[in-house]
This record gives sequence, C-alpha cells and structure tokens, in this order.
Amino acid sequence: MTRGLYRRGGKRCLDLVLAVPAALVLLPACLIVALLVRISLGSPVLFRQKRSGLNSKTFEMIKFRSMREARDSSGALPPDRDRLTSFGKLLRRTSLDELPSLLSVIEGRMSLVGPRPLLVRYLERYTERQGRRHEVRPGITGWAQVNGRNAVDWHEKLEMDVWYVDNLTLCLDLRILFRTLVVAVTGRGVSAQGEATMPEFTGREDRP
Repeated sequence: MTRGLYRRGGKRCLDLVLAVPAALVLLPACLIVALLVRISLGSPVLFRQKRSGLNSKTFEMIKFRSMREARDSSGALPPDRDRLTSFGKLLRRTSLDELPSLLSVIEGRMSLVGPRPLLVRYLERYTERQGRRHEVRPGITGWAQVNGRNAVDWHEKLEMDVWYVDNLTLCLDLRILFRTLVVAVTGRGVSAQGEATMPEFTGREDRP
C-alpha cells in the first residue's frame, strides 16, 4: 500500500479492523478495570478532558481515572504526584487506563497510532513546526510513546511527533503497535524524571 493511499483511507480501515474486535474482546477487562477504579478511587470512573485532535479541533478524550479527585482547602487540585495512587500507577504503567479510548478510535476522533492528544491550551504554545503534529488524528500510542514515552523532554517528543507525520506508513504503524505491547509489559518511560507524569509544556524549547 502506497503512503498516499494509506494516509487517505488505509489508516482508517486499519483502525476499524483492529479496534472493533479489540473493543469486543477487551470488554470484560474494561468492566473489571471499571469496577476496580470505582472501588479504589470512587466516582467518576472515567476521566474526561478536552484535547486537541485532527486539524487542531477539540474533542473529549476519555480514559479510566487514575488519580484522586480530592482538592485542598483552597479548592485546588494537589500536584499529580500527590493524587496518583499505586493502583493508578499500575493502570498507567500497563496502559489499561487507555482502554476507553478505543471508542474514540471507532468513532473517528482518534487513531490507534498517532501523536498523543495534548491539552487545548498548548495550541498557542507550539511553533509552526510543532503544530504540524495535528495533521493526523491523535493516537492511543505513537512514535514518541515507544521511544521514551514521558521520559523524554517536550522538544524531543514533539520532534518525534512531526517525524511521524512526515514518515507515516502502514509498516511504521504496525511497528509502533508491536513495540507498544513491549512498552506496556515493561512500563518504561511512564513518568518524566522527578515527575509523577509529565511537566507542563510551556512552549520554551528547553534542551538538556
């Protein structure tokens, strides 16, 4: 399959061919995880947040919740490291928190593979080059996720997103999906160094 043909329709076909059966097969696992989240963290079971998708359009991303919702005396949420529980860390390490995103793939808001959907407020902070990450649908997994995940800095991660956009092929997507299974088993790169997840993207191209 040529690169152009895959971009125009083949990638969407692959999403449906893989995501629909996966959603059916993993339905029992989703129900079990939902029950465990309800017992461990309470309600709501799902985490919903507006993220930037294809062509920078906003959509609602859904995941299983992995953090406490308790707020401090001022009504503010504590830092991620104080909200992320051991159970939540397990969900993130194994990527089980991402299972509900299969529905977003089936509906066409996301793809199995692509740049991870980031916060809407980051849109104005990207350089023109970094903004090209929105030329494709955001993914449950992506090139950056199998090459360091949250353990690489923002500049490197966004560069990998743009590289993916420029080199998108069927073979690359299949390679990423295979490597995602390895990452899910090993849990490598779940958190940035010194962080519970990933620090705020400020727009500055800080390099080590």
